[in-house]
Amino acid sequence: MDTPAALFDTALARHRLARAERNGYAGFLLDRVVEDLDDRLAAVLRSFGTVLDHATPGDGAAQALQARYPEAAHFRLSALPEPGRNRIVGDPEFLPLAAGSLDLAVSLLALHAVNDLPGTLIQLRRALRPDGLFLGCLLGGATLTELRQSFAQAESEIEGGVSPRVAPFAAVREAGALLQRAGFALPVADTDTLTVRYADPFGLMRDLRAMGMTNVLTERRRTPLRRATLVRTAEVYAERFSDPDGRVRATFEVLWLSGWVPHESQQKPLRPGTAKSRLADALGTIELKPELGRTP
Repeated sequence: MDTPAALFDTALARHRLARAERNGYAGFLLDRVVEDLDDRLAAVLRSFGTVLDHATPGDGAAQALQARYPEAAHFRLSALPEPGRNRIVGDPEFLPLAAGSLDLAVSLLALHAVNDLPGTLIQLRRALRPDGLFLGCLLGGATLTELRQSFAQAESEIEGGVSPRVAPFAAVREAGALLQRAGFALPVADTDTLTVRYADPFGLMRDLRAMGMTNVLTERRRTPLRRATLVRTAEVYAERFSDPDGRVRATFEVLWLSGWVPHESQQKPLRPGTAKSRLADALGTIELKPELGRTP
């Protein structure tokens, strides 16, 4: 079978992330999800001996994991060279760890930019021991919907067509299904929508550049963006997505995923017909049965 064409230019993505970190990474979104990570791990009433930070930009997640599990062995996979021990430089889609070598794998704001998300989740599942936990977040389908719509309208008006400008992101239902496909037990997917406000759309574009999140799609238009198209994009954005005070909104949808490697100690659903009490009794209601020959 032919290998599908890559959606993202990973070499360009590394270059732009390195530029963002050199020039001052815009970490407001990452700071938020690191706080959420710590809250979610606080609800897990067990410790982990071997922990991996999988490709999270910056060192915020690694620091939070070190603080929460100071006795654990910590590893970090990064797309860029970094100082420190147990740092692995490599492609996030190719996990160079032995099967069953981890107890906890965490990945923040990285998985939405891999070309093979199902394959990456399968590798993370393989690297975890039985009863090991994967916890991660990625950008979801509503992310930057305002910018996507504004670019589409501006290009259609100015240039007579639309080119890929904003990457497609996964939906929460799709993400949950991918956890099951990868072999995780007790899979959970939920979403957190953040709205960030700017004085104008150019402030958003500056922040995206400072997060290394500019366009790295392989099918992106190679010619420079026309000034007229950019100006019209900003106009459409301000017309359609501004608040009464004149500031514009930008949506970031964060999909949180968690799953455990199957283990005999985990809860399992009962077989159909084995329940010992009725749902109506638990809810304190009366169960109505349809009359014979009539539909309810």
